Amino acid sequence: MQYLPPKFLLFFSFLFLVQPLLSQTGVGNYRSGFERAGNIFRFSNDGADVQIEFCTSSMVRARTSWSRDFEDNEPWMVVRYEWPEVPVKAVEEKGRFVLETSTLKVIAHKSPFSVDIYSSDGELLSSESWNTAAGGAKREGDAVLCRKQMGLDEHFFGFGERMDFVDQRDKLVKLNVGRGTGRPHIIGAYNVLKANYCPVPFFMSTRGYGIFMHNSFATEWDMGATEPGSYSFKAKHGELDYYFIYGPKFPAILDQYTGLTGKAPLMPLFALGLQVGTYSGGTWGHEELTSTDYVVNLVRKFREMGIPLDILHLDSTWRVFGRNGGKGATTFEWRETFKNPGAMFDSLYAMHINLAGVHIRPRFDNGNKLNLLDQARQLGYTYPEADNPGEFVNFFDQDAVDWWWENGVMKVAELGARFVKTDEGSAFGHEANESDKVGPTGLQAERLHNVFPIAYAKAPYEKFMAFNGIRGMNHTREGYAGIQRYPFIFAGDWPSEWQYFAPVIKAGLNIGLSGVGNWAHCMGGFEHDADPELYIRWCQFGLLSPVAHLFGMDHPGYKEPWNYGDEALKIFKKYALFRYRLIPYLYSHSYEMYRTGMPLMRALALEYQDDENVYGIADQYLLGSQMMVCPVTVKGAQTRVVYLPEGAWFDYYTGKRYEGKQYLQVLTPLDEIPILVKGGAIIPMQEPMNYIGEKPVDHLTLEIFPHGASGFTLYDDDGKSLDYQDGAYSLTRIDCEETEKGITIQVNAPEGKYEVPERSYLLKIHTEKAPGAITANGGKLAALPDVASLESDSGGPGWFYDQKMKVLYVRPGGSSLSDTGVEIE
Repeated sequence: MQYLPPKFLLFFSFLFLVQPLLSQTGVGNYRSGFERAGNIFRFSNDGADVQIEFCTSSMVRARTSWSRDFEDNEPWMVVRYEWPEVPVKAVEEKGRFVLETSTLKVIAHKSPFSVDIYSSDGELLSSESWNTAAGGAKREGDAVLCRKQMGLDEHFFGFGERMDFVDQRDKLVKLNVGRGTGRPHIIGAYNVLKANYCPVPFFMSTRGYGIFMHNSFATEWDMGATEPGSYSFKAKHGELDYYFIYGPKFPAILDQYTGLTGKAPLMPLFALGLQVGTYSGGTWGHEELTSTDYVVNLVRKFREMGIPLDILHLDSTWRVFGRNGGKGATTFEWRETFKNPGAMFDSLYAMHINLAGVHIRPRFDNGNKLNLLDQARQLGYTYPEADNPGEFVNFFDQDAVDWWWENGVMKVAELGARFVKTDEGSAFGHEANESDKVGPTGLQAERLHNVFPIAYAKAPYEKFMAFNGIRGMNHTREGYAGIQRYPFIFAGDWPSEWQYFAPVIKAGLNIGLSGVGNWAHCMGGFEHDADPELYIRWCQFGLLSPVAHLFGMDHPGYKEPWNYGDEALKIFKKYALFRYRLIPYLYSHSYEMYRTGMPLMRALALEYQDDENVYGIADQYLLGSQMMVCPVTVKGAQTRVVYLPEGAWFDYYTGKRYEGKQYLQVLTPLDEIPILVKGGAIIPMQEPMNYIGEKPVDHLTLEIFPHGASGFTLYDDDGKSLDYQDGAYSLTRIDCEETEKGITIQVNAPEGKYEVPERSYLLKIHTEKAPGAITANGGKLAALPDVASLESDSGGPGWFYDQKMKVLYVRPGGSSLSDTGVEIE
């Protein structure tokens, strides 16, 4: 690792010393009391006690307490505190302690006490001792902080749903759930620099480690912005408690971080289909136009136009706005314009909507007929505020959650609602969207502010999962470390203006780098009428996002695709159908995310950590492991520049091959979003359908871009139950190898406890040369006159080469329940 030369260290040390460090209190010198209890090592120092715990050989928890009493473990951010014994060799040497595992060497210096961490092969990863005055753990009034040396070539990624930058080196990052305030909105709520819907106090360094600050108070991360050569992380209050996680590769760091804060569970398979939100015909100011008929007719129109749709939610105007909290609270009382909500839900499900739900906010309110706020206050189920019993449901109290469910949510669930959109979790202890209310205040409210969105999302996720008898799905706006356990989260309320499009893409990249992979945004933008070109470009991106969510507040367009011109409608339908074809590919990567923490939408830095060219790229991403999507964010653009990391790449549409480590100018016709795929990519695709479950998935196309040796693992389960967590799933391994002699493709039989129904395969192989001969399982296949004869249900084994498109189609035949080998000469 590159560090600053001695003359610079002296200069920066001088700068630190002349700064008002007297207001900071360090931990002092080690004095005595070295204790070991299992994986935990405790050091008593003049000013504070330090506790170092080895969770694994590559993950260390470091805690500092100036009161010498460590806080109890909290349940919201971290899900695992018990760890098996880690072999640690502990040696006391002159002036220091050395704690060594198979992966890390932790050196605790005695005077003053500070911690340096090395890899087992001797590479310095993290140093506090480089500057005895400035480095290490400090207390600054009520705040606690830690300062470490920063390498010359070190870059930082993560921090949650940031909309400003991807690489945060030399930046000052402030994390506290909320968004900009003040008027006008363009410098308040719409200030991308203030966007903090889902901050996550975690980063990954290109030097091969990550740091997760385990503290729920507001934090500040100075990543070299004001102190060159060092970085620091500071919490407003509470304990200095952080985890150091060694990879050294980003996927390994992310796997450990999500193992600590919780893996993202699989949502129902149909959650990968199109999700639509509606104001039921009447947004704010037009509430009198809302109706059940509008909702039913909306879904009917999607069906008539052949645009697939699986999930629908009714946003805030379904309910009566109450007397106390107005739009910012929930009465659970239907607006009088909704004549028969139960019949509406019946109609939606009769048209094969897989899940329908409603929007809520976390405050109780009194309506015209229901007085839930009064009742909850009387029972003590609201969180107390400074001068009143409060309005917020106390989601930290299980009794309050149970009462909220039985007396509030069940008012809509018993009629047919099967999930809720939990909005405005940021308002607990923070200025609300539509008022100057801040809710609870004081130190405890500040401690709970950032984890309130987690408790808020957890309650309906778990309640509806039990009520529906299938996997949970929650739709939420705010989050913090651990929110990935209650999927999914969306990017918030960004207007339909070009200036917000690119920042929303950054938000998706950054939240994926922070362990949250089930992410959505309001494609086309939320407020304001969309420019049709912007609508098209944003929807192309949205339909290739982890969760595809269409929702707008503009009246009367509402982001419904037929309201933005014939061309927008045509292109929207094209990419909606493409998404549904990609469901097997997306679902297989959802399983990978559940298992490893790898998100569906991946910043290039996540897989190309050692390529400095990708650090600042904020408008390209990998969708899963095989496809690179390059949204067009400039109005009128006819071309755009893309960067190809190392390796071979293919234009998805043309099959043209490019070598990596270069920049490329690509054409951007309005009806195409540039997509490139890795050499060797194998992309499983199903037939398009109007909704998930419309018909059996008994035929898959395997689109293959041969290059060297490559493979893909296709995942199958029942799509609804939690049985996958007990091993009830199957994996189908698909391999491809291209050599000078030809191409070999192997499709193995599914393996696992889940019984995969019989299905046929069509291989769609991008290759420059027509084959000489093709065999499948040793038998020669016949050449057929056209691809239609291979694609039909009644078609038999054979092959066809499209000379113009340079695509070879092969139907190998045989049973999918047996291994199939294809040889192409």
